[in-house]
Amino acid sequence: MPNDIPITPRLLGLAGLLPPILLTLVALFGPVEWQWSAPAVAYAYAALIFSFLGGIWWGLAAAHKNAPGWIYVAAILPSLIALATYLPWILGLSWPGPSMLLLGLCLMGSPLVDRQLVIAGIESAWMLRLRWILSLSLGVLTLTMAAITLVSTP
Repeated sequence: MPNDIPITPRLLGLAGLLPPILLTLVALFGPVEWQWSAPAVAYAYAALIFSFLGGIWWGLAAAHKNAPGWIYVAAILPSLIALATYLPWILGLSWPGPSMLLLGLCLMGSPLVDRQLVIAGIESAWMLRLRWILSLSLGVLTLTMAAITLVSTP
C-alpha cells in the first residue's frame, strides 16, 4: 500500500472491505439458512458503495466551479446502475448473480472516472491509488459472490 495515502482513509477504507469478505465466507461456509441472505446483503453493500462513489464525484465537481459537465453525468450513473441491478429481484427474474456480475464489473471500472478527475486537477493522486485498491477489491469480492450464487442456483 502506498505510504502517501493518509492513515485514516487507508484504515477506514480497508475496514470497509470486511463486510463483503465476511459475507463471502458466510456464503461459502456458513449455515445453510444464511446462504441466501449473505449474497443479498453483499449485493446491497456493493450497490450502496457504488452509489456513494457517485456522491463523491458529485461533491468533487461541486467544489470546483470549472468542473467539466461530464462529471455530473458520471456521478449519477452509479445510483442508476445500482437501481437497475435491483429491478430483477423485484420483478422475480434471475437475481442476484447477473446483477452482482454487472455491479462488480462497474466497481472495478469506477477508478477510471477518478483517473480523469486527477487529470482534471479535481482529485488527489493518493485518493486515486486508494480507490484502485478498494474498488478492485470490492469488485473482485462482488464477482466472487456472483459466481457463488450462479453456481449454487438450481
